[in-house]
Amino acid sequence: MNTLETILRQAQLQLKTIVLAEGEDIRVIKAAVRATDDGIANCILVGNEANIKREAAIQQLSLSNIRIEDPQTSKQSDAYAKTLLALREKKGMKINVARKLVKDPLHFADLMLQVGDADGSIAGARYSTGDRVRSALQIIGIAPGFKTVSSFFLMLFEASHHNPKRAMIFSDCAMVVDPTAEQLAEIALAAAENMTHFFDIQARVAMLSFSTNGSAKHPSVDKVRAATKLLKQHNPALSVDGDIQLDAAIVPSVAAQKAPDSNNKGDANVLIFPDLNAANIGYKIAQRLGGAEAIGPIMQGLNKPANDLSRGCCSNDVYYLIALTAVQAQ
Repeated sequence: MNTLETILRQAQLQLKTIVLAEGEDIRVIKAAVRATDDGIANCILVGNEANIKREAAIQQLSLSNIRIEDPQTSKQSDAYAKTLLALREKKGMKINVARKLVKDPLHFADLMLQVGDADGSIAGARYSTGDRVRSALQIIGIAPGFKTVSSFFLMLFEASHHNPKRAMIFSDCAMVVDPTAEQLAEIALAAAENMTHFFDIQARVAMLSFSTNGSAKHPSVDKVRAATKLLKQHNPALSVDGDIQLDAAIVPSVAAQKAPDSNNKGDANVLIFPDLNAANIGYKIAQRLGGAEAIGPIMQGLNKPANDLSRGCCSNDVYYLIALTAVQAQ
C-alpha cells in the first residue's frame, strides 16, 4: 500500500466534514463528489447553487450526497456575520462590513469551520494564496504556542526509480520568505508534529544548510544553528540534526563521513529549508526532475485545518487535499 492509499484509508476511519469555498469550480465539484462517494469526507460546496448544479449536470455528476451552501441566501449568514464581528471588532470592523464579507464564499467557508459547522476548509483554486491565508488568519487564528503560520509539502518518492521509497515532509515551501531563527524552529516543530500525525512514525528532522556542523561560516548558517538549538530546547526528545547539508541528511554513507555523530544517520524524513528560495526551488527540483509527487502546500500553525490549493490544480489535487485535510482534522 502506497502513502496516498494509507492517507485515504485513514480518512475513511473517522469521517470529517470539509467545506470547499470554490464550489462552482468544476475541479472542486468533481473532487467533492469523488471524495464523498469514496467515503473520504462529507463535502460542502460553497457558491451559487444554480451555478454549481449546472456545472455538475454538464459533467453528469450527481450531487445527491453533497451539501450546497449559498452565502447569498444561507440562513446562517447573519449568525456568521455576528461571529466575524466578534472576531474583528477590536480591529475596527463594523457589522455592515461583516455582513458584506460573509457573502464572500471564502469568508463564509472559514466561518463555517470556525463555528464548528465543518472540520476543515479548502480554498485556492480561484483565490490567491494571499487572500486564502488572510482569511484563515483573521477567522481561524494561530494555534496556541505558535506565532507563525507556515506550510509544508508532502513529498512522495514512490515511483519505480526511487530507492528507497519513502514519504517526506518539506517545509516551508510556500509562505515564510526569510524566517528568523525563532520562526524556523516553529516551522520545524510543526512539520515534525505533522509527520507523526499523518504517518504515526518518528519525525527525523534535518535543519538544512550549505554547511554541516559549522563547516562554513555565514550569517545564514548561524541562523540555522540557532534555530536547531531552539528546537532542541523546545522538544529535547526530537531527533534533529543541524546545521546539515542535504546529502548528509538523507544518504547514510555521506552522513557517516560528514556527520558521524548525526542523530538521524542520514535517514531524515522532515527537511526544513533555511528560506523560501531554497525550499521552493528544492521541492520543484524533486518534483520536476526527481519525479516525486508533491502534495500541498498544507498550512500549519493554525487553530483548525484550513488549506490552500494552487490555482493550477487539477481535480486529483483537490481530492487528495480533501483527504489530507480530513486526516488533519482527526
